[in-house]
Amino acid sequence: MNEKNSNSRLGRGLAALIGDVPPIEATRINSGDGIRRLPVEFIVASPNNPRRHFAPEDLEDLTNSIREKGVMQPILVRPSPLEPDQYELVAGERRWRAAQRAGLHEVPVIIREVDDREALELAIIENVQRADLNPLEESRGYDQLMDQFGYTQSDLAQVIGKSRSHVANTLRLMKLPTEVQQFVSDGALTAGHARALITADNPTELAKRIIDGGLSVRETENLAQKQAQAVSGGEPSAKGSAKIAKDADTLALEKTLSDLLGLKVVIDHKERGGKVEIKYRTLEQLDDVCQRLQHR
Repeated sequence: MNEKNSNSRLGRGLAALIGDVPPIEATRINSGDGIRRLPVEFIVASPNNPRRHFAPEDLEDLTNSIREKGVMQPILVRPSPLEPDQYELVAGERRWRAAQRAGLHEVPVIIREVDDREALELAIIENVQRADLNPLEESRGYDQLMDQFGYTQSDLAQVIGKSRSHVANTLRLMKLPTEVQQFVSDGALTAGHARALITADNPTELAKRIIDGGLSVRETENLAQKQAQAVSGGEPSAKGSAKIAKDADTLALEKTLSDLLGLKVVIDHKERGGKVEIKYRTLEQLDDVCQRLQHR
C-alpha cells in the first residue's frame, strides 16, 4: 500500500468520505451538498462489490419502503473507468436494485473520484458496518484487498474498524472446501461453525452432519476434535479429558504455525496470557527456528 495515501484514509469510514448526509427528504437536491440525481440506467453495478447475495425478502421490503417514501440515503458512485457518461456503484447497490424494482427513474447519488482500491475499501466498510455481508463475502473482500492491493491484516483491521484477530479468523474461512463455503453463504452454517471445521479431516462430511443434527458451535468444536483424535489414532487421557477443549481459532492458529515451521506447535491460551510450545527433535530444527526468528 502507499503509506501516505492509506494513512490519510485509515479509520475514516464511509461517513467521512460522503459526509454526514441527512435523509433526502430533509435535503434540497443540488444545493451545494454534493447530492445529485441520476437516471438509474446511467448507473452500473461494480464487478468488485464484495456483496453477492441479496435476500429476496429483504429486497422486497426495501422496494416497498422506497415505493412509498423514496430513497432516504444517497447512493455512492464514481465515474465509470470503462464507459463515458456512466457511473459505477461504490456503495448502495441494494438501494439501487430496490429503486429499479419500485419503478423509480432517478436516484439520489454522491459522486466521488476514487480508484479501484478505495472503491473496494468503501464497499467493504459500508457493508460491514451495516452487517450486510455474510461471513464468506467479508472473507473474500478482505482477501481481495490483500491480493490486489497489498493490504496486510493490520491494515485491514485499522481500515475496517475490526480487531486483527477478527480479520485473521474471517480470512481462514477461505481455506474451507467450496461446498462448505456455500453452506456459510446460504446461512446453513455460521462463521463459528465454519471456523471449527477448518482443522477437520473431512470438513464437508462434518458440515452435513452439523446441519442435519442442528449442532451448536461448541458441539461442532467437540465433534471436530473427536474426529481429529480418531484419525490420529489417539485417545484423550483422563488428565487430558479434564481440560477445557481448545476453541476452533486456537486450533487453526496451531495448525498455521505448525505448517509454517514444519514442527508441532502447541498453544496454551488462558484468560490472562498463555504460552506457545514449539517441539523439535534435533538441534538442526532448533537452529532453523532461531534463524527464522532472527530474520523477522
